[in-house]
Amino acid sequence: MCAHWGVDSATNVTNDLYNCVLNNFGKPEYWGRYLSTVQGAAEGLTGEEFELLHNNGTKILPIYNDFQEAVGYQQGRNVAINTIFHARRLAIQEGTVLFAKVEHFFPVDGEWITGFVDVFLPSGYRPGMYLDPIQGQFNDAYCSAVSNSPKVANQLILWSAEPELGATKKAEVPAFNPQKPTCRANVWGWQYGRDAETCPIDTNLIDRKLYNLLW
Repeated sequence: MCAHWGVDSATNVTNDLYNCVLNNFGKPEYWGRYLSTVQGAAEGLTGEEFELLHNNGTKILPIYNDFQEAVGYQQGRNVAINTIFHARRLAIQEGTVLFAKVEHFFPVDGEWITGFVDVFLPSGYRPGMYLDPIQGQFNDAYCSAVSNSPKVANQLILWSAEPELGATKKAEVPAFNPQKPTCRANVWGWQYGRDAETCPIDTNLIDRKLYNLLW
């Protein structure tokens, strides 16, 4: 399988940050960035950033994180609606996968996951979730959602935070082997290294199928 290497950051991508990654890690094939500013957590993607990234031949992996829990069907729908709103505001093309970032310390239930997926089906975008399949409640909630609604396993694209092996250069990546939920799942992304020391980024590997759905 061909895995594609890239990074994500909570901070805006400037020429200095891009060159920091380029010179210390290698050329990122994609860059994970947040759709909106969340105080103390992330800076929102700007038009200048996506011009800089696209002009350098780097795709964008969109992330939404303006929520603190993942409980309840209607709340899942609300997060999906907000995610899609920001994608349209930024003129991100339809067909792109948009990731909700579900932290390992969040309360999570299956109804929330189902609600999130249901909103995406007619939207033109693809639903994605960043998750930790080992720590926290996501695994049980996800498998509950899949057992009640098979379309969740068919539609949802997962980006796993485990195992955490440490950030590496592009030339020194591990084999693509993310930890997966204990039921049927499309785990197409893996954040294998977090909080690199040289530049404020995390390092990732993704499947070609996911790479083709980035912006």
